[in-house]
Amino acid sequence: MNYIDIFAGCGGFSVGLQTAGFHGLFAIEKNKDAFSTLTHNLIEKNHFSWPKWLDVKEYDVNQILKDYIRELQSLNGQVDLIAGGPPCQGFSMAGKRNCNDERNNLVLSYIDFISIIQPRAIIFENVHGFTVNFKEGYGIKKYSDYVVKRLTELGYIVSYSILNSSEYGIPQKRCRFILIAMKKNNPKDVFYLLERNKEKFCKQKGINIHTSVREAISDLELCHGKEKSPDSKNFSAGLYGKIQSGYQYLMRMQNIHKEGMIADSHRFVNHSEKIIQLHCELLAKAERGKRISSKDGIFPSLKRRGVTILNPDIQAPTITSIPDELVHYSEPRILTVREHARLQSFPDWYEFKGKYTSGGKRRKQEVPRYTQVGNAIPPLLAEQLGISLMEVLNNE
Repeated sequence: MNYIDIFAGCGGFSVGLQTAGFHGLFAIEKNKDAFSTLTHNLIEKNHFSWPKWLDVKEYDVNQILKDYIRELQSLNGQVDLIAGGPPCQGFSMAGKRNCNDERNNLVLSYIDFISIIQPRAIIFENVHGFTVNFKEGYGIKKYSDYVVKRLTELGYIVSYSILNSSEYGIPQKRCRFILIAMKKNNPKDVFYLLERNKEKFCKQKGINIHTSVREAISDLELCHGKEKSPDSKNFSAGLYGKIQSGYQYLMRMQNIHKEGMIADSHRFVNHSEKIIQLHCELLAKAERGKRISSKDGIFPSLKRRGVTILNPDIQAPTITSIPDELVHYSEPRILTVREHARLQSFPDWYEFKGKYTSGGKRRKQEVPRYTQVGNAIPPLLAEQLGISLMEVLNNE
């Protein structure tokens, strides 16, 4: 079965759907950094057929709708699945939640794209704030209601749920709005299969259904050694330790990534002595797994919006694009990009491209590695959604 990945980011949906057995036609992502990661890992490895009429480069979805309308119309009825969701910053409960954020209008573009292609099925993903009311003028606007209404008008049967990734083998408490729409089947069957099969799926993968932080990243600890970073001058990168869990075995693809090798994007931050001292204080006094803010008054030297010392025995909180919100459970440092990727369930063969971080005004244009990982859907969840959807479509 084929699919199109829209608002693809660095490829979380695509790597999961690939493993589930889907084949990509093409992907739409407007950011150059995220698209370079997608290109390196999937496009250059022929996961996508990629049509001749579309150059392999980053695109805004509105540019595609404007410049390639006839080509899109030719795909009407030829596509099994469209997957993805527009940027979530305007809807996120963790952010400013701005009903006037121009990115919210990409929901309209998404619907326009669907109306032209008319795929057999849709998987739409976003933050759980997508279902929460906006107070806008004299009315109330809930974007999830709008999407359901428009898709129903297009002839789709629609169902949605708030899924917590931590219930599906992923070492992260990440709640997401997942909407499934189908032309001829009841999408509730997909959610039923997803729930019914999750324990079997995890058993087949050799992982626990509730994977802990320690199970996810203990083989990446600084104590396993470090060398000069291969892609960053004046930085060190961590080495693989021994595999200590089924999850690590899965992420390292049956031990292809050997002990003593440098892990991709496992570059340690060069913390100042002041920051190291703060982290040591947090490790000594802070409750594991509990978010601490400067407003609490517990740590006067804490200048961050909030920080959590990871509890190694449970799942991590939601990974975001801000890396200094999480501190390692036993080492006075924030996590590396590779450790974030592990908590998101990206396999270690998936290599990230572009800058590691950016700041200031550049954050509005650039999507560095930490942000690419933080914005993605966990591939293991995407895989399970793909498997369940494929089973329903095959019984059509």
